[in-house]
Amino acid sequence: MESSNSRRGFIKKVALALPVLTGNAIFSESKSPAVRRSSKLKLSLNVYSFNSLLRAGKIDLFDVLKFCEKYDLDAIDPTGYYFPGYPDSPPDEFVNRFKREAFLSGIDISGTGVRNDFANPDPESRRKDIEVIKKWIETAALLGSPNLRIFSGANDHDGFSRDQVFDWMAEDIRECCDYGKKFGVVIALQNHNDFLKTSADVDRLFEMVNSEWLGLNLDIGSYRMSDPYSEIGKNIRHAVTWQIKENVWINGKETPVDLRLLLTIIKNAGYRGYLPVETLGAGDPFEKVPKLLEDIRKALLNI
Repeated sequence: MESSNSRRGFIKKVALALPVLTGNAIFSESKSPAVRRSSKLKLSLNVYSFNSLLRAGKIDLFDVLKFCEKYDLDAIDPTGYYFPGYPDSPPDEFVNRFKREAFLSGIDISGTGVRNDFANPDPESRRKDIEVIKKWIETAALLGSPNLRIFSGANDHDGFSRDQVFDWMAEDIRECCDYGKKFGVVIALQNHNDFLKTSADVDRLFEMVNSEWLGLNLDIGSYRMSDPYSEIGKNIRHAVTWQIKENVWINGKETPVDLRLLLTIIKNAGYRGYLPVETLGAGDPFEKVPKLLEDIRKALLNI
């Protein structure tokens, strides 16, 4: 296992050498040379942190909005699962009411997301997922969400090679990106330790899709094949939103995230945008999320 100091030294070199066009800058059509930008970071909440309570009906999205206001979050990222009628689009009346309450609370809507599986060899199943994504692109636009989070997929794709899956997956995602362009919604693909396991996997798929309307929902807890901080550094140029978690995986073990190191990488890359936090596993999210927010805010003061 690498020492903390050696890893920090390596990542510092990587971060300083990173392309600075991150976040929405990767969608710019300008051909002018890259100029180093200052970083601007805003904290958001991925509502999946409250998944168990929401699924059980003990709280609703409006309760989570109140939580965001209480803890002075800049934004909220409500996954589609928690809207009425999912996977169908929720009624416009509900979307508008939620949007109004968020606005009156001073809370931006930094994203939303759906579930899909583009690793599935069955074209009919993938077509259904594409149609769900298209519906939710329209919902995201109505909601005022700048992006829609999607997955690559977790299907074992028995009988098909990874090359074959990459081919159809790129085609499916490109179709979603083309539709997102019509509504001003970026498709935020999450690396989720499913079909996409490494930074190289992410880079390959982005190159194949080749759309300025595709960005990365960079999940820091889903790089498990090698040093996660190195992997983050390699993929950060694609990032348009995040899942900042309590833990990363190092040498096959779940390990508390080094927030100071992570945020240094993000800041040095010139990322400008939201950093949604997400807590998982056992424990009360009403306690876990504030603790993670406190730790992040402290780390930001020291970079």
